[in-house]
Amino acid sequence: MTKQSAGNQAGNPPDNPTEQGDEAYAYPLLIKQLLHTTLATCPEQQIVYGDEVRYTYWGFRHRLGQLASALAGAGVSAGDTVAVMDWDSHRYLECYFAVPMMGAVLMTANVRLSSGQLLYTLNHARAGVLLVHRDFLPMLENIRARLTTVRSFILIGDDVEDARHPAGFHGEYEALINASGPDYAFPDFDERTRATTFYTTGTTGLPKGVSFSHRQLVLHTLAGMAALGSAREQGRVHREDVYMPITPMFHVHAWGMPYIATAMGLKQVYPGRYAPDTLLRLIEREAVTFSHCVPTLLDMILASPAAASVDLSRWKVIVGGSLLSEGLTRAARARGIDVYTGYGMSETCPLLTLAQARGETAEPGATADIGVRTRAGTPLPLVDLRIVDEHMRDVPRDGKSAGEVVVRAPWATQGYLGDAQASAALWAGGYLHTNDIGVIDAEGNLRITDRIKDVIKTGGEWISSLELENLLSTHPGVREAAVIGVHDVRWGERPLALVVLAPGHESVTPEQLQAHVKRVAERGLISRFAVPERLLIVEALERTSVGKINKRALRERYQDSAAKRKPPTRGADRSRAPRR
Repeated sequence: MTKQSAGNQAGNPPDNPTEQGDEAYAYPLLIKQLLHTTLATCPEQQIVYGDEVRYTYWGFRHRLGQLASALAGAGVSAGDTVAVMDWDSHRYLECYFAVPMMGAVLMTANVRLSSGQLLYTLNHARAGVLLVHRDFLPMLENIRARLTTVRSFILIGDDVEDARHPAGFHGEYEALINASGPDYAFPDFDERTRATTFYTTGTTGLPKGVSFSHRQLVLHTLAGMAALGSAREQGRVHREDVYMPITPMFHVHAWGMPYIATAMGLKQVYPGRYAPDTLLRLIEREAVTFSHCVPTLLDMILASPAAASVDLSRWKVIVGGSLLSEGLTRAARARGIDVYTGYGMSETCPLLTLAQARGETAEPGATADIGVRTRAGTPLPLVDLRIVDEHMRDVPRDGKSAGEVVVRAPWATQGYLGDAQASAALWAGGYLHTNDIGVIDAEGNLRITDRIKDVIKTGGEWISSLELENLLSTHPGVREAAVIGVHDVRWGERPLALVVLAPGHESVTPEQLQAHVKRVAERGLISRFAVPERLLIVEALERTSVGKINKRALRERYQDSAAKRKPPTRGADRSRAPRR
């Protein structure tokens, strides 16, 4: 008999309740662990890139070893930052895994930034190696001489027979892969090691860098799998699904979905450069059943003439980044698409909530069905989500009382790279501040009513720009709408509605659209004071680099002209913006 500790003799728990043997494996939560089940249960499942590449998960694992060996040959070691400039491809997926599995940091460079912003982010992240697609060589040439930390370049190209590369490049991606061995030994290390970094696309100031550890990405993956797979029917993602991202892989890890799809062993289809006809062809040919995108891309796909001949009734689509309007939801549901909202932000990796129904799904087009799909939804497992007032006090969970959405989640970024002041503001009071205004009901259903910076204060009354945009979207003649606050000499600020008309509805007038909003106000669904006096029809709406409507740019564009206008004496402003 072994001698007991004093604590144990007294009937108390032992000093060390877990007697860990020397051979026990601590199992750090590393990205490489996401591969185990997939390789054991479905190694022959396919990964597809456009019309160019098709291989199995066994081939994927083989290429991860080759890529790591090639990067090591280029001088990459633990702690180094490897930046990527590519379209959505199998290569990007390989970088999602191989780079952090080496202990290095993957930087997903935003190729839609201006050259100056791109230069800033690469230098700020201290990228040491840059993988760049041929299509982005002109962009690179504009900034190459001013890159301060990049010591090696690797060319990416879709022509596997063409290994030519510019002077000063280490080599070409496929040639380096083919010349490298697959037996790279991916090590264990601390699960809190930084795995990825990217830069937010805010509309003011320089981009802000956020980063995520292996532990955060693994937990985000597991919680995402649990949430997606827990739905009874609507929005459910399962192992038989076929996944294709339509969110750029440089943007918040494509919402973390490539990690989720890989851990689940799904067939994956990567489309390259986005074009509606190409996406529709891949949906049909590869039997794609699960995607995610911003509203603009879904609208473009539905509006494409090629969509008429493609069966979309098996397609599940999570929409995020901007409001999923009732109008777009009805159009998607009319084609049988299981469309619903996902909510999060760059700083939260990003998933926080999903709009999945509890119980049976309502008939397509039913009011209840639309209402469920367009709200932000319920929190993922492990997400602590609150609605608070300006003093961080919880507001009633009655579906009506509004406040700021604040969260805690194990995958929320701990701060902005090199910006202590912004990090402190982000986490003021111990919760991450989303700067979104929302309401939550007793069952935990979240609805976002506006961004703090976009809410309109007029004559002491708050008006939701998102609510007005949603109402406008229900008119059949509206393809897109944005509502901004502009200066008003009488009320301080008033809403200005900017509308892009749907094809075939060019004869719709501002007066007709305003009357549509007024009818809603007369039913008491919104305040009559919220009805905008000005409604302008425009050709297009300015957007950010990830496809969101850029309201800051819209306010700058329309603010001066609005401020100079005299207050209306009667009726509505019946002006129409000039076509651009």
